[in-house]
Parts: sequence; C-alpha cells; structure tokens
Amino acid sequence: MTGPAIQALLDKQAITDVINLYLRGADRADIDLIAAAYHPDAIEDHGGVFKGPASDYVALMARMLPKAGIMNHLATNIVIELDGDTANAEHYILAFARMQKSGETFETLTLARAIDRFERRDGNWKIAHRQLAWEWNHEMPHSESWGRGLMFPPGTELVRGAKKPDDLLYAARGAN
Repeated sequence: MTGPAIQALLDKQAITDVINLYLRGADRADIDLIAAAYHPDAIEDHGGVFKGPASDYVALMARMLPKAGIMNHLATNIVIELDGDTANAEHYILAFARMQKSGETFETLTLARAIDRFERRDGNWKIAHRQLAWEWNHEMPHSESWGRGLMFPPGTELVRGAKKPDDLLYAARGAN
C-alpha cells in the first residue's frame, strides 16, 4: 500500500505522461498516442480552431499531421491539482514548426496554455475536457545553417526526426 503523498506523486506522474505522450503524438503524427490521451466522451476546445468531441479532433489530426512539416512541442510549467478521481491541470505548450504557404518556407514559434480536466476511470488518467489559450506567436524566415557551420561541417549527414513510422524512435523499437 502506498500513502496518500506517494499516491499523489504517482497520479501526477501518470497525468504528466499523458501530456507528454500527446505531444509526442503531435510531433511524430502518431495518432494512436493522441487518441489515447482522451476519454471516449472527451471535449476538445482548441481555442478558436476547433471545439467539439475529442474524437472528431483526433480524426482531423489524423488527416493533417502526417502531411505537416517538422514540429516540436514542449510541455512546461505543468501544474496539477488533484481532487480524488479528477484533476485540473495547466501546462504551457511551446511549439516550434517549419511550415510552407504559397511556396514560401518559414518557421514559427508559438506559446499556448492547455487547461485540462483529467478524470481517472478504470484506473487510467485521461483528458475529459481540454481548452487551449493562445498566448503569442513569432514567425521568421526559414534559415538552417546549424550555427553557420560551426556545429556541423557542411556535408555532414545528420539523423533527422521524422513522422511515424520513419522516426528513429519507431525504428529503434522495430515498430512500424
């Protein structure tokens, strides 16, 4: 048996894992990870972009993410308030993305906050309701020189991140 303080730590870690795996799913276009973050009846309110059943949002991501450019999402400042089998969680999402529009490649840096209500059902913490608040965005022209050649000499073949199943993570697991 674990004491209440230990159980609270375990619950907070389980919620943090859901948050981080959701973001991995977005970066790698791993739709199963995104879907696994939500309860079947969850609501997703993506701050003006989408509002409705999370299952519809997941279906939208299944169409968009595999074709999306390079992106990386980071969760920071995770605060979780437990109340039995429910929890309110807030975290910041810092997203870096390389995009194209009208033939122009550009980079964008966005900060948003996710306000989540998690529920533990059948022993599993998942999102029951998510709402995003968009904080700021900065766009810049595409420029990739790896420290103007100081980090890696020209001609270096770098291992690059990719979408599922081509990313190093899935190749290392042998999961395609």
